[in-house]
Amino acid sequence: MDIKVNDKTVIVFDLDDTLYNELDYLKSAYKSIALSLEPNNWKPLYLKMFSLYRCKINVFEFIANTYKIKIGLLVEMYRNHQPQIQLFDGVLEVFEAIKSRNGKIGIITDGRSMTQRAKLKSLGILSYIDKLIISEEIGSEKPNSLNFIAIEKALSGFEYYYIADNLKKDFIAPNSLGWKCVALIDNGKNIHFESHKYMDSQYLSLKFISDFEDIKII
Repeated sequence: MDIKVNDKTVIVFDLDDTLYNELDYLKSAYKSIALSLEPNNWKPLYLKMFSLYRCKINVFEFIANTYKIKIGLLVEMYRNHQPQIQLFDGVLEVFEAIKSRNGKIGIITDGRSMTQRAKLKSLGILSYIDKLIISEEIGSEKPNSLNFIAIEKALSGFEYYYIADNLKKDFIAPNSLGWKCVALIDNGKNIHFESHKYMDSQYLSLKFISDFEDIKII
């Protein structure tokens, strides 16, 4: 799809499963925990953790019982590790094209401040972002419209876009505010994968893309 960008265009992105796969964050956290618990032979533990996760067995309960560690500590290790994650192909090119045409870039993401900021730092895109809205910092989560209104207040524009992946909650507020909404189709690794339940008439205005190479900034 073509998006015409000028200094009055604001393009806002979700983070998890939109700019990178959240599953890769989980894998990165499991690796960090495994390295901490078994520094000389971490790979078998990592394999077991990921296998338990895929079998929907409580990974932290297994770790807590095996290594006599409180689950709360494991949760902190998970949330506060420095992630090893990568942008989807084409994201950086889209960001650079938006900036080259004087457009503005925002991020609206649910989650904890420290965790989400660590992800953005790892992805190397903080310098591109004109306004960052994180649910913990603003005190509300999607689909609350306050998160989107905060973008409108911070970044003036005639045209607002929101590019995200979760049909359940991502597009309700921006649709109601008259934003143009673009849904990134699940690549098979998304954490939230029940889009078929949320494809009624309120989503008919959505544009769908398979990946970021489907976006042409003009």
